[in-house]
Amino acid sequence: MHKQTVQYLVGGIFSLVIAMSIGRFSYTVILPYMQDTFAFSRATAGFLATSNYLGYLVGALVAGRLQIGDKRIPFLQIALVISILTTAMMGFTDAIIAWYVLRFISGIMSAFIFVVAASLVLDQLAGNSKSHLSGLFYSGVGTGIALSAVMVSPIHAMFDWSGTWVALALFSVILLVFIVWFIKPVTQQYTQQKPSQTVALQKVPPTTWMKWLILAYSFEGLGYIVTGTFIVSIAEESTNFHGDASFVWFVVGIAAIPSCIVWSKLAQRYGYVRTLLISMLFQGLGIVLPAFATNTMTLNTSAFIFGATFMGITTVATTLARQIVPVNSHQILGYLTAGYALGQMLGPSLAGALANYTNSYQYALFGATAVVVVGALCLISGLKYEKEKVGELAAIREY
Repeated sequence: MHKQTVQYLVGGIFSLVIAMSIGRFSYTVILPYMQDTFAFSRATAGFLATSNYLGYLVGALVAGRLQIGDKRIPFLQIALVISILTTAMMGFTDAIIAWYVLRFISGIMSAFIFVVAASLVLDQLAGNSKSHLSGLFYSGVGTGIALSAVMVSPIHAMFDWSGTWVALALFSVILLVFIVWFIKPVTQQYTQQKPSQTVALQKVPPTTWMKWLILAYSFEGLGYIVTGTFIVSIAEESTNFHGDASFVWFVVGIAAIPSCIVWSKLAQRYGYVRTLLISMLFQGLGIVLPAFATNTMTLNTSAFIFGATFMGITTVATTLARQIVPVNSHQILGYLTAGYALGQMLGPSLAGALANYTNSYQYALFGATAVVVVGALCLISGLKYEKEKVGELAAIREY
């Protein structure tokens, strides 16, 4: 593989660690410590998460309309710097209103970074006939989650919740140095796939079917984020869970690391729509488990299934979207991400308010599961196109 392609891949992984694993999801594992210190309610915890996801929605909508062209790299670097600053500043204030603002800005930057980094890396991989390696790029989120889960507990023990935010920001600065070094303007000539290969390997639904993919992915955003926001808090509050609650988040990260590669391989073999549908149904099972029991085994199993699916679903959905609309990929990724962001913006507030009202996360988990299953059902109409693909490939082999 060309050196520059490797550098883009590594730089993209580090970008996701900064924007998604730390800037976005570290809140999940730090949240119980903040709640212990300030004793704010589950509803407030949900509203803080929603502030971040509202920013993510705004960022995704803007990113989808931006005409940045050859300015993607400096745009990415600026967004990364702002993301790191918002992470650090979380540790320098205890004013909830300031947290709302910081989480909102962090959400905007997360969306910008995700869309632009994905566009840069996926274009680079596609141009060198390495699109099958997209799973490696998305594994950056799981890697970052596992790292943050390992780092947060000991850092918190030494520097409290505020020092944890600052330490994660300093770690992000180190990664940023490598990103600036690795992601530079492309210098090599791309090698193109043969037309016959492209048709055979990339038989996908028509552009008119994109509305179903966007709808399904939006439901996914609404459902998955309930577990993504509250699973550590559920473990922390459970009398049946034994051990450090942050370990649950570590399980999520470890399961997420290989998940993107595994789901990508399955999608290439069995079809992207079919794989996406199955992965969402499997995730629904993981989400609902703690609604029945919150013991150590159940929560760790739920965390594993969640980690094994949430980034895999993103990998398959965004790759499928890019195959359906290969021109101006950052725009279609922006629109797809906007639907996802709208769902995850609503999820924490609704779940937090419901948990606060019922004094339990049980009903929120049932609701989240139902939403993800509905999203999976939205994909059924796309299965017929993959049957056509299987028929074509069989005919080619027979010929």
